Amino acid sequence: MLLSIALIIIVGFALGGIFKKLHIPSLLGMLIAGILLGPHVLNLISGSILGISDELREIALIVILVRAGLTLDIRDLKKVGRPAILMCFIPATFEIIGAILLGPPLLGVSVAEAAVIGAMLAAVSPAVIVPKMITLTEEGYGRKNSVPQLVMAGASADDIYAIVLFTAFIGVAKGGSFQASALLAVPVSIILGVAVGILLGLLLTFVFKTIHMRDTVKVLLILGTAMLTVGLEPLIAGFVPFSGLLAAMALGGTILKTREKVARRISGKFSKIWVAAELILFVLLGTAVDIRYVLKAGLAAVLLILGAFLIRTIGTWVSLIRSGLNNKEKLFCVIAYLPKATVQAAVGAIPLSMGLASGNIILSIAVLSILITAPLGAIGIDATYRKLLERSQDE
Repeated sequence: MLLSIALIIIVGFALGGIFKKLHIPSLLGMLIAGILLGPHVLNLISGSILGISDELREIALIVILVRAGLTLDIRDLKKVGRPAILMCFIPATFEIIGAILLGPPLLGVSVAEAAVIGAMLAAVSPAVIVPKMITLTEEGYGRKNSVPQLVMAGASADDIYAIVLFTAFIGVAKGGSFQASALLAVPVSIILGVAVGILLGLLLTFVFKTIHMRDTVKVLLILGTAMLTVGLEPLIAGFVPFSGLLAAMALGGTILKTREKVARRISGKFSKIWVAAELILFVLLGTAVDIRYVLKAGLAAVLLILGAFLIRTIGTWVSLIRSGLNNKEKLFCVIAYLPKATVQAAVGAIPLSMGLASGNIILSIAVLSILITAPLGAIGIDATYRKLLERSQDE
């Protein structure tokens, strides 16, 4: 295991650094490091690490979502208002419709299987998007119209909507029927997740006020509480829909609202933790990629991914009508909503494991969507934000 950890750190940071020098996002280098070290190429990562890779990636995701909450000012979200809500589901809906229209003629799959593909593709990656939006917030870009906050909030809730539909469509593809009541799980899980996060945030701020402790201890308590919400999600979800990841984000936002100075200090510590968490997330994500499926996917899969995204852009633009954003800011939101990674890696193999006839095709598209959209989205954000977003004068 020690050798595997050493290789993850050395190769991951080395390739990430090389890509950064080439003005390519370092996460792509980390992804490639994972592919090379993983079981499908060199097979140099210990099975004991691969066995807990899902949990390690989830911890890394918790870190970035808590950090996002610590920088997500509620006043900015209130300014954004309606468009933030629409961005949670309209772009994803358009992408699912795009996959349903393009899937059968391009891949020869049924409409139900195309819907599964669309729901799998529809989830954008907070792991890619949120760190970049935090950086823009800190540098003052897009602050006037709260563009980074809008993208962060939409990207986090968008995943819940896509995953719920993914589960429902798999049932249909296996011969079941679509349960419209499943859609009710989306608003319930969002509302309950945010409510629990706010309550836990208030509890932690009370503890911080009454008991003197170092910021390092506060960070560990916040992380432990956030992990608790995600860890208990399966148990709670057995009775009522609940999002532990949204609770983690709301927890950070509540601390920012009630103890702003403390939140700013703690956010700095979380940014340091993210250096290690980012490495773990993207290298282990790379180990899940089987390059053989990418080669099998072919041009038709690429056309489906790009075509569905183009239809998604229409949904993003529709969500931003009468939002107060100018055309450059709307175009930036379209680009920022491109990256796919975390959800696709987590759910891409589920249809295959459930015996769905198109399981291999769906897995191939999941892998290909990560390799195409994660670097393109990250590069697109880095290359355009200075041109498309205004920087606040006070920065």
